[in-house]
Amino acid sequence: MEGNEQYTGSSIRTIEGVEHIRLRPGMYIGRLGNGNNPGDGIYVLLKEIIDNAIDEFSAGFGKQVQITIEDQRKVCVRDFGRGIPFDAVIRATSILNTGGKFDTKNYKKSVGLNGVGTKAVNALSEHFMVCSHRDGRCFKAVYERGQLLESGESDTREKNGTLVEFIPDDKMFQGFAFNMDYVETMVKNYSYLKKGLTLNLNGVAYKSENGLLDLVNENLSEQPLYPPIHLEGEDIEIVLTHGNAYGENISSFVNGQNTRDGGTHLAAYREAIAKTLKEFYKKNYTPDDCRQGIVGAISIQIQEPNFEGQTKTKLGSTYMWEKDGETGPTIRSFVNDFVSRNLDNYLHMHTEVIPVIEEKIKSSQQEREEISGIQKKTRERNKRTNVYNPKLRDCRYHLTDKRTEKTEDDIERSSIFITEGDSASGTITKARNANYQAVFSLRGKPLNCYKEGRKKFAENEELNLLVSALGVEDDLENLRYNNIIVATDADDDGMHIRMLVLTFFMKYFPDLIRRGHVHILQTPLFRVRNKKENRYCYAPDEKEKAIRELGKGVEITRFKGLGEISFDEFRDFIGENMRLDLVKLADEESIADIMAFYMGDNTLERQNFIRENLRSEQELEDVDI
Repeated sequence: MEGNEQYTGSSIRTIEGVEHIRLRPGMYIGRLGNGNNPGDGIYVLLKEIIDNAIDEFSAGFGKQVQITIEDQRKVCVRDFGRGIPFDAVIRATSILNTGGKFDTKNYKKSVGLNGVGTKAVNALSEHFMVCSHRDGRCFKAVYERGQLLESGESDTREKNGTLVEFIPDDKMFQGFAFNMDYVETMVKNYSYLKKGLTLNLNGVAYKSENGLLDLVNENLSEQPLYPPIHLEGEDIEIVLTHGNAYGENISSFVNGQNTRDGGTHLAAYREAIAKTLKEFYKKNYTPDDCRQGIVGAISIQIQEPNFEGQTKTKLGSTYMWEKDGETGPTIRSFVNDFVSRNLDNYLHMHTEVIPVIEEKIKSSQQEREEISGIQKKTRERNKRTNVYNPKLRDCRYHLTDKRTEKTEDDIERSSIFITEGDSASGTITKARNANYQAVFSLRGKPLNCYKEGRKKFAENEELNLLVSALGVEDDLENLRYNNIIVATDADDDGMHIRMLVLTFFMKYFPDLIRRGHVHILQTPLFRVRNKKENRYCYAPDEKEKAIRELGKGVEITRFKGLGEISFDEFRDFIGENMRLDLVKLADEESIADIMAFYMGDNTLERQNFIRENLRSEQELEDVDI
């Protein structure tokens, strides 16, 4: 028997409230992070507080929300709703499963329904203050890391509403800073979804008059084939048009919440578009051909939404509402009925759009049919190698029994490294956590998809094996890994391979980038060590700092390839503290322009860009000690 500890009743602990949130933050906000990724926890904290202010507006109280972020760290959110009842301020901000949204009397279609959000912000903030203003009186409570420091009631001349102020805990979110681009996108989305509401971010007002139509128009990166179709109904609003890019670019929202990972409402919308167009044209077009190049958005309002996870990026609800054992219409039938009826009516009234849409569908169909034979042969080869993809070293997450239920943590951590060469792939394979990290090994430089048509991609066995490994041959919803990590050497060839891989994703699978799945692995450029300590440095300034702190007699190694780093060392770089750069693609950015700039002819503009941003190798060389 291992150990001599006595297992008694005193060994059983009950952890409640803020203590449990701080011990298991991932259960409440997903990832932690430092703000470099839009999915990092500090943005969840911000969203939770803004959601409450938005819910007040949705309930009919207050037309403005003021948001300030000082030094990218301190947040203040002020709404002009009813204010939290004084006798509930402390309970509502510090006791789990306490809130005003468990029934539908006060908040019929709100986002925050589980009584956790504000409590998580409180628990994970080094400073948290809430002040409720009601009818000339104010109740204020101040906390530190979830522990109440002071509270009390006083007179006020402020208008009714609630002020929340917080600073995320640097112990939890080490070195954090709010990326204001991410915050601005969040605030803009709120304004598009809540017509009539003004959101003021650091002195800049955001207000939308046309809802989702403004979102789509302002984010169009290419000229659409026809003016966006905007349809509104009770509890639903949609926009759609077509462009010439590959893939689909559809934003989705539930009760004002940006469901980045989609869910039942987005699946219903995609199905409804294809079904309606097929029935309108009375031709058996495939859903993929109907949706190829589509740009659009959908927003629905439902009672008591069921999101998958506390971060609320994917809707799991099946019905529009459920209460006392009864259910309303399914989300699928609700969306299908609305789209089929209203889109059909629109097309009959705007006949000039009819040939444009059909020409786009036919064009997609023709291209698909031209390469279908090639794809069929390639897929047959892939099926023969499916049991053992020669380029893929899979992880146990996918090799286990398919009936085994995967947890949200498993899904969040599942990753695939795309690397080049036997040396680098061998190092990563030995160093990885085989439970949830897979490795795909490229052979040399992949096809430059910018210069080649889709036929060349269909013929390219290596890229098809990559698509097969990712599981996205037929639909992005079948993506097998949450994180796609491009891991190449920090030299000219490595940078070129990185650009070729990113070009492939941008051209054919841009939604993988838009949804935040594609990353660049940062690997150390230097190792600085003395007899007692190793320091791994990712930039020259980090190297210089390590030299100063470790003192004289240090040994400096300049890593030029992944294969030069031992797998024992590499294990530290791809573990829990792995440094990843998210590949970002704003909706308004033109993929064609980006690819033309980086992968097109060697223009003077690009030459000047390189000259202005190039760091010489000398800047990265070791200094003599």
